[in-house]
Order: sequence, then C-alpha cells, then structure tokens
Amino acid sequence: MQFFERPILNSPYEIPRAHWELDGDGRPTDTILDRRRRAELVSPIPAPKRRGGRGRQTEMVLDTGHGLSTEGQEYNPSPIINELRQEIERWRALPNPEQWQVTPATATLLRHWRALQGDPTQRFRPFFCQVEAVEAAIWLAEVAPKSGARGRRFLDYLKLANAGANPDLFRVALKLATGAGKTTVMAMLIAWQAINAARSPNSKAFSRAFLIIAPGITIRDRLRVLLPSDESYYRDRGLVPSDLLPDLGRAKVVITNYHAFKLREQLPLASGTRAALTGHGPKIETLETEGQMLRRVIPDLMALKNVVVINDEAHHCYRERPDAEAAKLTGDERKEAEENAEAARLWISGIEAVKRHLDLAAVYDLSATPFFLSGSGWTEGTLFPWVVSDFSLMDAIECGIVKLPRVPVADNLPSAQTPLYRDLWPTIRSRMPRKNRGETKPDPAKLPIELQTALDALYGHYVKTFEEWDHAEVGVPPVFIVVCNNTTNSELVAEYISGYERETAEGELDFHQGRLELFRNFTDDGHRLPRPRTLLIDSQRIDSGEAIDKAFRDVYAAEIDAFRREKAHREGAEAAKAITDEDILREVMNTVGRKGKLGEHVRCVVSVSMLTEGWDANTVTHIFGLRAFGTKLICEQVIGRALRRLSYDPDPETGLFGVEYADIMGIDGLNFSAQAISAPVKTPREVVHVHAVRPDRDALEITFPRVEGYRVELPDERLEADFSKLEPYVLDPHKVGATQVTMQGIVGMPEQISLDYLKAMRPSELVFKLASHLISHTLRDANERPKLHLFGQARTVTRQWLDSGLLVCKGDTVPAQLCYKQLADEVCDLIAGAINTNPSGGQIIRAVLDPYNPEGSTADVGFTTSQTDRYDPRADRSHVNWILLDNSGWEMQLAQAIESHPRVRAYAKNNNLGFEVPYLYEGEPRRYLPDYLVRLDDGTTLVLEVKGFRGHDAAIKAATMRDKWIPAVNRLGRFGAWAFAELRDPFTMAEELERLIVSLSSKDNAA
Repeated sequence: MQFFERPILNSPYEIPRAHWELDGDGRPTDTILDRRRRAELVSPIPAPKRRGGRGRQTEMVLDTGHGLSTEGQEYNPSPIINELRQEIERWRALPNPEQWQVTPATATLLRHWRALQGDPTQRFRPFFCQVEAVEAAIWLAEVAPKSGARGRRFLDYLKLANAGANPDLFRVALKLATGAGKTTVMAMLIAWQAINAARSPNSKAFSRAFLIIAPGITIRDRLRVLLPSDESYYRDRGLVPSDLLPDLGRAKVVITNYHAFKLREQLPLASGTRAALTGHGPKIETLETEGQMLRRVIPDLMALKNVVVINDEAHHCYRERPDAEAAKLTGDERKEAEENAEAARLWISGIEAVKRHLDLAAVYDLSATPFFLSGSGWTEGTLFPWVVSDFSLMDAIECGIVKLPRVPVADNLPSAQTPLYRDLWPTIRSRMPRKNRGETKPDPAKLPIELQTALDALYGHYVKTFEEWDHAEVGVPPVFIVVCNNTTNSELVAEYISGYERETAEGELDFHQGRLELFRNFTDDGHRLPRPRTLLIDSQRIDSGEAIDKAFRDVYAAEIDAFRREKAHREGAEAAKAITDEDILREVMNTVGRKGKLGEHVRCVVSVSMLTEGWDANTVTHIFGLRAFGTKLICEQVIGRALRRLSYDPDPETGLFGVEYADIMGIDGLNFSAQAISAPVKTPREVVHVHAVRPDRDALEITFPRVEGYRVELPDERLEADFSKLEPYVLDPHKVGATQVTMQGIVGMPEQISLDYLKAMRPSELVFKLASHLISHTLRDANERPKLHLFGQARTVTRQWLDSGLLVCKGDTVPAQLCYKQLADEVCDLIAGAINTNPSGGQIIRAVLDPYNPEGSTADVGFTTSQTDRYDPRADRSHVNWILLDNSGWEMQLAQAIESHPRVRAYAKNNNLGFEVPYLYEGEPRRYLPDYLVRLDDGTTLVLEVKGFRGHDAAIKAATMRDKWIPAVNRLGRFGAWAFAELRDPFTMAEELERLIVSLSSKDNAA
C-alpha cells in the first residue's frame, strides 16, 4: 500500500495507533508502523542551574540536534514531549476518577469531554489532539505537584527552559497543527480554570481572570466567542455541561492583539514644537505609563490577581537571546527578521508588564509552529523548549484533520535535479519587471515566462476543481492564493491575473484583460464587475489595525469602492458609510468562502507578504508561492492557510475522514508529494439545531434526578436476598483474559500454562473471602464503618448466590478468580442489590443527588448536529424537535411504538440530555446512558433501553437500574414513580411495551 493512496490511518477522535514511516528526508516509505509517531523536533536544551565548581571536567556536548549544538548551547529533539506523553497515557488509562489526583470539577470536565469524543451523534466532537493538549496542561498543574520526583522532574525542566528564554515567566506551550482547532482548546482551558476557581475561590491554583493575546485584529475578533457572555460557543459545542455554565459565567476574559501594548502618545507634538518646549531641559515625556497602558488594554482585570495569559499563534512571542550573534541577512529576509524581533519584543513586554502589576498564574502558548523566528538570537526553526504537547502536521494528515498538501515531484526539464515549480522564486527573482523610464508602473505582461507558465499550470487544475465544486453544488467557489514578497510584485501578479487599466500618454485609459478567466475583475468590454473575484490584500497591515498605505489605497481604490457598494446593497447605505476602507477589506478577507457574506464571491487572493494566521477559510485548494521560503516554519505557516477541511463528516463504514487535497507550487520545505489521485468533492452535510421547543411544548417537559451515587441502609440488621431476578454472571476469557497459554523457547518442548492451581481453592474459602469483601467494601454503616456483626449473615447470602447456579465459568475460567478485586466488587454489588430488593428490609437504599444540580430537564437540550439518521417526533409527544438514531434502526421503531401508544403523554431520547446512571463495573465507577425516558398518563416515568448485542456489562447496568436506581429514586418521592425495562427484540417492541405498561397498571391497581 502507498501513502498517497491511503494517507489517513487514524480516527481524529482516538489516540493515533499507526503512522507512516518516514525516511531521512522526511518522505513516507510506504511502510505502516503500528504505533504512535514520536515527536522528534529539535529544541534548545536549558542548561542546569548548578554545575561543578572550579576545576571540574569539561562536559561533552551530546549533539543529536542535527549539528546545532555547541559548548554554549545544546540542541536535542523534543526532550520532554514523548516522556510526558507516556505519563499522560498512563494517567488517562486510570479508570477511577479518584485516582486522577484532580479536583471534582476537573474530573467532571474530563469525563464530559471524553464522553463527547466517543459519541458519534455529536456535531462538535473534540478531536483527540484537543483533549490531549488540555490534559497536558491539567496534568502539569494538578497531577505533577502530587507525583513526587516523577512530576517534579517535568516542572523543574519547564522552569529551566523558561529561565533561559522567558525570565520570570512560566510558559507552557501546546503545539497543534493548523486546522486542529486551537480555539476549542482555549475554551477548554478557560472552562477548566474558571469553573475550578468558582468552586474553590480561595485556591491560588486556579483563576477566573484571563488575558487572551492574538497576533492581529482578525484573530482577536474571531476569538470573541470565548467571552463568557457568549455562552453559545461553550453550550452549542457541548464543551461545558449546562449545570456548570453559571460557574463559567463568573470568569473575566479580555481579548486583545499584542499591538495594543505599545505605549501611546498622550500629547501628540510636532518635532519642532517638542524641541522648542524641551529647550535645554530634560526630555518631555508624553507617552503613557505602563500602568496607564494596562488600564487602557485590560480594564476589566485591574482589580483581579493571578491572571492566566493565553497566547494564540505564540511563535510571535519570545524574549531575544541576549548573547547571540546577529544573523547575517539582507534584503527582504533582514526586514522580516527585524519585524519579527520588534513584534516579539512588544508582545512579551506586555505580558511582563501584566506580571509586574497583577501577577500571573500561568502563560499558555498555542501555535501550530512554536519555533524561534529569524531575529530571535536562537537557531531559526528550533522548537520552543517549553513545548509540552505536540500534534504535528503529519499527525493531522494521518488523522484526516487537515488536507493533504501536494507539491511538484517531477517535471519534463531534463537538466533539472529538482522540479522547477517546487521552488520557483530563486530562478526568477532577478527578472521580475521593474519600472522603466517613462512608465508609472511596471508592466504585468513582462512577468517571467516561467512564472506565467506556472500560474497557467496551477490555474488549469483550479478550473477542474471549480467545475467539480459547481457540479457538487458546494455553494461557494474554491479559493486560489498567491503569496508574494512585497507590494510591487503582488500588484503585478494581481493585475496579470484579474486585469488592469493604464493611462496612456494621451490621457486615455488602456484596458488589459486578466489572463486567468475565472479570476477576472472586468468584463470583456472593460467594465469592472460589481463583485470582484480577485482580492489584493496587505493582510499584515490591515490585521495590525494600521491605516492602509496610500500607494496601496490608490492601486485598489476601485475594488474598495466595489466592495463598499456591495455592503450597501446587503446592509444599507448607513452601514457602508460607517465603515473605513481598512474595515471593508478586513471584512472581505475574513469572509472569503462564507455564504451570504461580503467575501463569498472571491476566488483568488493575492497577498502582500505572509497571509496572517487565523485566516481560516476552509475553501482554499491551491497556493502559489512567489517569495523566499527559507525554513520549514515559514513553509508550514503559508501552507497552513490551505489545510482546513471542507467536510468533517467521517465515513460511516470506517469512521475515518475522507482525503482532501491542497495543491501547492513555489513552496519547498515540506516533503509531502502526491500523484494526481482524484479526490471527489464532499459537500458538507446539513446542520440542524436540536433543541427543546419552548414555550410551545413546555407541557411535554420531562424532569429527572441527577443521581451521583447510592447509600445503603439496613435498618432491621437482617440480611435476606432474592436472586430470582438476577441474570447469570459469566466468567470467560473475554472478561478475564487468556486462560490457556502455550509457552515455547527457541529450542525445547512447549509448555502449557493454565489456571489449574486455582481449582484447588475450597468452596468454603471462596465463600469466606467474598463475604469478607461484601462486609468490608459494600455493607457499611452511616459512618462508613464495616458492619462486622453481620458477617455470618453475609456468608450465608454469599453461599446462596454461589449455590444458585448464577455463576457460569467458561473457557477454563475458575470460580477462584472471583477473588480478583474488580470481579469481587462486581459480584458483591450484585449481591447487595439483591439484598436491597427484599421488601422486609424497608428503605435500605437511597439516592445521592448532585449537590450543585440535582435536577435535569429536557428543557436543557440544545446542540447542533449534521447526523442524517434522525427522526422527527410528533409535536404532541416530544419536548425536543429531533431524535437522533443509531444505525440499527431499532430506536426508530421504538420511537414510533412509544408515540403511538395511547397512554404515553411525552417521551425523550437520552441524547445530550444529561441523564446518567452511576454503576460499578470491574471495580470502577462508570456512567450508563439509557436510551429513552417515557412519561405515562398516570405520571409514571419509564426508563427504556434498546439492546441488541449484550456485552459483559449489560447485566450489571440492568441490575443497577432495577435494584438500585429505580427503588432509590422512587423513595425520594418528589420525582414521581419510575420503572425500567430492556427491550431486546426489534420485531416485538410494541408488544413488549404494551405488556410493560399493562403490568405497571396492574401493580398500581393491586397497591
């Protein structure tokens, strides 16, 4: 099998279990390795604080960092990422939340997020990489301090890493590939911190004050969904359970772009006026102070302490290495390095100012490329040493989260060792058109021939894609991006593509039509289109909030006017008047590919310099690079603009995403290439809002108790049990593991290993051990002390269960295995349930409700989904407008049977309802979600479960419902009468439901 035939190996919602092997140059070898890919990025290693004294031996520098290490600085691959990943995997595998060493609020959120991950009916399911990134932050903050030397090692490393590059700051970086959903990770980080802070207001470990810093206005505005006042993002995506939203609402979140940290003039003065006022005296200070700047930028946080900073696209934020030699750069590269250094200096200085005035709890960095930039003093392209979690671009490709970038791998130039269009700029840069004497501008028609040919070649493929999208009725066009090195060249390319006008010596306008038909901004007779198809944009200037350069405004004045007229047509004349040219272009840029928005008709974007991060159009299919791409960092940043998928609907058969492609020319540095394998266009599914219909259907509301656990009481001190309703308890190799094993060495006879020795355990010994477990762990008094005086009765009840024939041993399993704690917990829980059903025992089991939110309701349902397998319930039977179904078809049959029954007054599918039943399985607490709630005309509420295949835990769930949850809730009284049943035969569900309802009526009449 070849990589490019099947690049996607893993589900995005599960831990990656396989990866494609890469050769030394980073190219797939077409070999699949059945394990997760290791992180192997090179990072500067922090030096230890203490070294040997005078006369110590010189340390040998261990250089596994591609020849970068010196005696002054060591570089090695991903020093802690893989080790921390293993720690988190072990921690994640712990089945009991009590072992997680986190707060109850954190445990609730982790359970909730992991449940969302595993629920295919959800429209918004967190990717594995998103949850893993938050788990890393949680583990370091809550678990590591309690893990002794094992956890302290990671924290000490991070302190050293920050001391070398971020003095006085504690930064934790989370690396996620472009398109992996960093905004969701930020929301989860905020929820984790804010909810814990609300529930533990005196704890210094958590904060409700958040400062989110973005690299520009585009991302700043997009991140407004993270404000607690905009609960819809947290609620609609299911990131926070509804009962925790009030706690989240207490958070204070400020979102800004780093440019806001620049000190502003309070008294603008001309240079001459300033010189006259200063005279020979001290310099007049007219800049605002640091404190004034903070009151302007973060007024809502000034009264708070312990601020949490979240940096989006954090590779722009670092402190320059003070002792480093300046890199020898020229031209555009030198200018870019200086701009990088200035931006980083301003960004980190703002964070340091916040620390001086308000103190910081932590700084969380999120970036797809957390690498040092040129101008930092560190080796360009090396990883921030405080990165603790890595989900790389290759990981994202193998999980299908992003498109697969394709680059040229061969051409028909016989003398070329590398395909020309793989890295075109060095070949043509010196031949780009320049303004000649007598010309006002360079001539676009004089672009180098190689460039014109390359544009035609990539455009030809775009035409095919355009036609496929049009045939598939996607609704918006695919987008073609050209990234240029400066304003002059970007203008040239835009005019070549879309058309232009030039004034002749006689003062007349000479029209030149664009060479690429689908990108033209003019009709064939020279009239400008009312909706420009090609957009020329200086994204960095616009995104910083600066005014557009006058030369740029003059070049693009006609297009700006066209977009302004379009806005007036859509939103009215006043809306068009109230917006600046910069705002117009920013809105167009940010709405490319979005139906009904100003940028929906844009097909080609020509960018001056780099397109800013956060530009997240998912309709980009082609990118052309016309500038230098010196490092993998820059390549990945540019290619990242094309990697967001059009469709996130998995294949129902495999559970994997389908392959989508982005075709790239002129950008070298990433070793992904592909043959021309056609990928069919996949139109995104319809998205529906599933919600309670209020107030029209409020009469159909069903409420239910949120049970957290059970408390056993034995008021008469007498143990009697009825095992007649219990199902057999089956031991087999599926449950306990292999019981017959063949062992063999290189030579010699084989040996059979079995459990025969356990057969020697006498029945009386097994009874004694199980009865002791029943008393010690299950039958306790109100003070949680074992009722030792009941041991004799417990032994009798245990012997009755063993003699009843309910224990079934298969596949060479033996009864003695019930002494395993997990199995003993299960068996004793079943026995205790049988004791609890004895009517002579009185009220011996009570429900323990959630203290924060004891009651749930169908009124709380509200989420979006693209699942097509859904059922439209009767409006006079269901409070919720849709019912989501599994693939079996059984649930729809049951829904039809329920709503057609004359005694049913209301029903609800337990989907995002929050109705959970706690139970014990293999000694660990679990949560069970039954299928339906049904309210009858007499007020009884039925809990119904549709079961086809019954796994090992099905009997445990049924016993818990029947012997614990139902009697405990009925004893509460205030929730009415409840009953439970399993329906197993799809062909007799209606009859089973009828019998169940009749039997309940008979019991009521008998009572």
